[in-house]
Amino acid sequence: MTQLLATPLESKAPPTPAERTAHRRAFLEWIAVHSLGVAVALFFTLPFLFVLLTSLMSDSQALSRDLIPDTWEWDNYRRVLDTPGFLTWWRNTLFYAVLGTALTVISSIPVAYALAKFRFRGRNLALMLVISMMMLPPQVIIIPMYLFWAKQLDLSGTLWPLIIPMAFGDAFSIFLLRQFLTTIPDEYLDAAKVDGCGDLRTLLKVVLPMAKPGIAAVALFQFFYAWNDYFGPQIYASENPGAWTLSYGLESFKGAHHTDWNLTMAATVLVMAPVILVFFFAQKAFVEGVTLTGVKG
Repeated sequence: MTQLLATPLESKAPPTPAERTAHRRAFLEWIAVHSLGVAVALFFTLPFLFVLLTSLMSDSQALSRDLIPDTWEWDNYRRVLDTPGFLTWWRNTLFYAVLGTALTVISSIPVAYALAKFRFRGRNLALMLVISMMMLPPQVIIIPMYLFWAKQLDLSGTLWPLIIPMAFGDAFSIFLLRQFLTTIPDEYLDAAKVDGCGDLRTLLKVVLPMAKPGIAAVALFQFFYAWNDYFGPQIYASENPGAWTLSYGLESFKGAHHTDWNLTMAATVLVMAPVILVFFFAQKAFVEGVTLTGVKG
């Protein structure tokens, strides 16, 4: 014990020139990476911040070069909501996005499950057909589809020609779910069948709980697509203002308020806000589902 107390404390050796160089390089790399991250974040954030600040300006200031509102005109949002038809467009968009997403997910899961876990003749051909449908632009088939829905079924002026096809699956959703389901080990399915579960019960009790991230990713993709869809409502619902969605109605709103940039920006914020909130609260499941998809298969 006396020897230990008598032993002087060893001083730490000064870093060598090579170590100082390595530390300096690591520090500079840290600065470069974080600076790039901040620059990218500003690149995506500043346009939205500009829209938000402009939406809170007065009518005269919105036409100036000012970036910060002199007075915060929160009443602009009330003026937008009081615009005839705006709340109807909002309800139509919510109905289209929510119902369309639910139908797409419900109809795509069984097909993806069959393509991922069943062994049958022609499975690869069926998968190739699904992939080929992803490559087919909707503009190619829009004329015969419009004639069918408008002339044969008399559904023009409504959103049903856009919603009903979602009950029969979506090629992109099927492919994305199929890729995710291939990452689920077959041993779980075999164990469920040994316990007496059929294919349907195995899907409901085993596969779906394990596939929640993939299902969340597909649901978010479809919700964003339906919420932002402009082409479909323009084709089928343009003749009926009562069936317009936000994306199509916003174009009409901008035309009516082409000099009122504050109101146009306020309407834009109201259109973007639900999508941003949905992604903010579901981003963990979304990122996990996209990350795990395609690992196998």
